[in-house]
Amino acid sequence: MKAIRILFVASLLAATLSCAERKPSTVGASSEVERRVDQLLSRMTLAEKIGQMNQVSAGGEVANYADALRKGQIGSILNEVDPVKVNEFQRICVEESRLGIPLLVGRDVIHGFHTVFPIPLGLASTFDPALVEEGARVAAVEATGQGVRWTFSPMLDIARDPRWGRIAEGSGEDTWLDARMAEAMVRGYQGDLSDATAMAACIKHFAGYGAAEGGRDYNSTFLTERQLRNVYLPPFEAAVKAGALTLMTSFNDNDGVPSTGNVFLVKDILRGEWGFDGLVVTDWNSMGEMIDHGFGTDRKDVARKSLEAGVDMDMMTYGYLSHLEELVHSGAVKESDIDQAVRNILRVKILLGLFENPYVDVEAGRAVQYAPEHLAAAQKTAEESAILLKNDGVLPLKADAVRNILVTGPMADAPHEQLGTWAFDGQAAHTVTPLKALQERFPGKVTYVQGLKNSRSRRERFDDVVAAARRADVVLVFLGEEAILSGEAHSLADLNLKGAQSDLLAALQAAGKPVVATVMAGRPLTIERDLPHCGALLYAFHPGTMGGPALVNLLFGDVNPSGKTPVTFLRTVGQAPLYYSHHMTGRPYNGETLLDEIPEEAGQTSLGNTSYYLDYGAYPLFPFGFGLSYTTFAYSGIALDREAYGTEDTVQVTFTLTNTGACAGTEVAQVYVRDLVGSITRPVKELKHFERVALEPGESRTLTVGIPVADLAFVGLDGVKKVEPGEFQLWVSGDSASGKPVSFEVK
Repeated sequence: MKAIRILFVASLLAATLSCAERKPSTVGASSEVERRVDQLLSRMTLAEKIGQMNQVSAGGEVANYADALRKGQIGSILNEVDPVKVNEFQRICVEESRLGIPLLVGRDVIHGFHTVFPIPLGLASTFDPALVEEGARVAAVEATGQGVRWTFSPMLDIARDPRWGRIAEGSGEDTWLDARMAEAMVRGYQGDLSDATAMAACIKHFAGYGAAEGGRDYNSTFLTERQLRNVYLPPFEAAVKAGALTLMTSFNDNDGVPSTGNVFLVKDILRGEWGFDGLVVTDWNSMGEMIDHGFGTDRKDVARKSLEAGVDMDMMTYGYLSHLEELVHSGAVKESDIDQAVRNILRVKILLGLFENPYVDVEAGRAVQYAPEHLAAAQKTAEESAILLKNDGVLPLKADAVRNILVTGPMADAPHEQLGTWAFDGQAAHTVTPLKALQERFPGKVTYVQGLKNSRSRRERFDDVVAAARRADVVLVFLGEEAILSGEAHSLADLNLKGAQSDLLAALQAAGKPVVATVMAGRPLTIERDLPHCGALLYAFHPGTMGGPALVNLLFGDVNPSGKTPVTFLRTVGQAPLYYSHHMTGRPYNGETLLDEIPEEAGQTSLGNTSYYLDYGAYPLFPFGFGLSYTTFAYSGIALDREAYGTEDTVQVTFTLTNTGACAGTEVAQVYVRDLVGSITRPVKELKHFERVALEPGESRTLTVGIPVADLAFVGLDGVKKVEPGEFQLWVSGDSASGKPVSFEVK
């Protein structure tokens, strides 16, 4: 390594230039950083500037990219995790290119690197931002140890349709929960930017992608500006305020405008209103896909539109590299727009310390992979993320009361599958399955009969597994969907358990022994038909590397379940989309006449009915925020500190939470608010606070929670975000469907 060359570049960039002071940076850049950016930019040719705006995916040997790197034609490489290759890429850039600008190496590190945590939907189930932040920090330490300094995470798309496969990659249906998880993950990934383990977060997908029509990935969305501002944009704004260094535009078009060319979203809101001066990158070829959208004629046209929208870096379209120089010379685009884009790119590289420390310590990086403390954090997160949806007293199991445990089902010993979607770097050899964990804990007591090879297997007879069930003390059946059935490009129209899994569960229940079902999946499946066939059901959104021991600890009561549903569980897919924070209709639900109750000769009238389905009613299978425990909790003494508040005040709500059961447990106390009358119709409830509270048996704790009145603001009829005066209701409860409201007024 040519240390002298590195020191020269660092010294050059640190020199002071006279330049206009800028407004404070949203990504935390100082005036010194800005001077470094401007000085380097002043030495760059147009071709070198455009090269910084080009991102390519690594594949094959370093030599394939060496010439382009020397010429400064690549600003970022993604999908290279071999630290030796990363160092060689950096060496060519730093030591053989004219200006010595290091690469920004990116990777989809979505819920862990080698140590894989639960999928993001599972992370949200914990309602524990501190633990999620710890997991993101673990991911950053492991990934940066391999040379990755940029992750394309967190995904902040509000998702209210479980048919959409990428629901697995986000925090579910709620804006408030999503924003808190966004902040936690940004803090965890980026840590202290002066540290070599800092990994730039990339908030995505901007914006509205989770509302894809019909739950079909990449599809159009039709969100009004008010919907965007009240529901879909707040998590992005929260992440920007938390210091996220980068942002990714989404694949979808909203109201006919693809996000990568959306001036209103990127330039007006993100850049203008929020003051974001971080790096904006396209999603994979989303610039080129604007041609398929019919929003541009060719790559030259969409390159121009992307730059004009404020997009800094092109991922895998080569539109900027191929056409920007020509567009500048023809006068079609301004070089000043290119300069601004390159400033945003260089700023991130400087903030990450890449000019001073472009290389990774290969041996040190290998040493941190699967560190014991990383595995412990992954296991704790998997334990907190699992949701107990049914328990007829079967759980927790008593270890000293079972001599023969039957383990069956396609997910019992599927190490790759339990890692979930976007787990490129997780390794099956390091993944502990439920079967392996049970065999280690109960040697000689576990009988394993697979039952079904995979979730999609069809089988009419289950003689062998049923015979084994009759001999067992308890049957543990692990069901769900493999990783490949959720995630990007994996939308589904049918959300029932695939294949013969429901048949297997029914056959096991008929054997007459206690049956405990554990479902591992990437989305909330429609499991209503399966609940009668088991005594208990534990739901784990793909739990990651340490899912096996985490689930065993939960089943045997070493850990009390505390996970809550981050998304509504439907009775049938035909209810989609169904979410708790819906608006009140002109005929709100007040009872129902179901299909089989309609008189045979009934005329064509509304029958006095309201907004629900005749065949499935109004309610979901499980509401948002729901989750059982091995103990019970009671809320009492819910009171506000006053009856009326000003817009600058804070609502202080006090309540007592009591563990009324026989074992220790943790409850997620949730606070919901409803604005009864507004300039536009408002949601029936909105989550405004949550808090994990651990209590011993019989213990009571009185808590006071502050809800700033400012948090009740929304964008109303006049397009302005503000708190509107009027009457409000507030609930404190264990889920979105429970509790009685107290009232207050905002003046």
